[in-house]
Amino acid sequence: MSPNEATAEPAPLADAQRPGAGRHTLALFLSELRLVFARTRTQVGLGVLAAVPLLIGIAIKIAGSDSGAEGFIGQIAGNGLFLIVASLGLSLPFFLPTAVTVISGESLAGEASLGTLRNLLTAPAGRSRLLAAKMVALAVFCLAATMTIWISGLIVGFILFPVGDVLLLSGSTVSLGEGLLRALGIAVVISLSLLGLAGIGLFVSSLTSTPLAAMAATFGTFIVLGILTAIPQLHAIHPWLLVYRWQSFADLLRDPPYWHEIGRNLLLQGGYLVVFYAAAWARITSRDIT
Repeated sequence: MSPNEATAEPAPLADAQRPGAGRHTLALFLSELRLVFARTRTQVGLGVLAAVPLLIGIAIKIAGSDSGAEGFIGQIAGNGLFLIVASLGLSLPFFLPTAVTVISGESLAGEASLGTLRNLLTAPAGRSRLLAAKMVALAVFCLAATMTIWISGLIVGFILFPVGDVLLLSGSTVSLGEGLLRALGIAVVISLSLLGLAGIGLFVSSLTSTPLAAMAATFGTFIVLGILTAIPQLHAIHPWLLVYRWQSFADLLRDPPYWHEIGRNLLLQGGYLVVFYAAAWARITSRDIT
């Protein structure tokens, strides 16, 4: 055997020992999830969201059933399950979007400010996979944020108030188990409703290396869209605005559920996500890293 043949034999073994692309991609996704949820601001944000049902529950408990509150809040004293729905509904206009803008605005800009984005973009993972990992982490955070409120509302509601069959908006009554499933569906719908905003935040984050600027710009966009939605004279463009159908989650508390508005809301969120994710991809794949 010649020396050249002897040295060439280990090559196939070395190739076999190399991790596959799928394994590397999974490792990248898991690394991104650890990065997001290990941040102090993420943990603090989830803690604030968990406190929302607690504060509402204590306030209703102190005020009693004669508080005069209307809507879902007015039904909490009679059935603790409504604390979940009320907490999610009250968090949707401000607390949840704020949490999403913070995390999404920091997703790429935070890496750029620390000087680690250049290394990530030159790594074998590739820019497209890096961006996909960031978006998956944002989607998981949206679900984690709403489920934090859901679990906190469930615990506080069951401790402070009586629970039982659930009276729906349509006037019919369902069992506690079905009520919990509908409340879980509401949390999922709300988390999906936040994906459009997360996509905007990801795109804005790709434009700057300053996390605070990205967060402020994303939240400012959210505020502008909210203001436009509140102006009656602009009703012609309302169906195209990000937040217009956010409250459609309440249709899950009808018998049978009204899926029309929920479907249109999720379709709109998907449109925003596709547009701004594509814009972020175009930016990140053409970004100069020299």
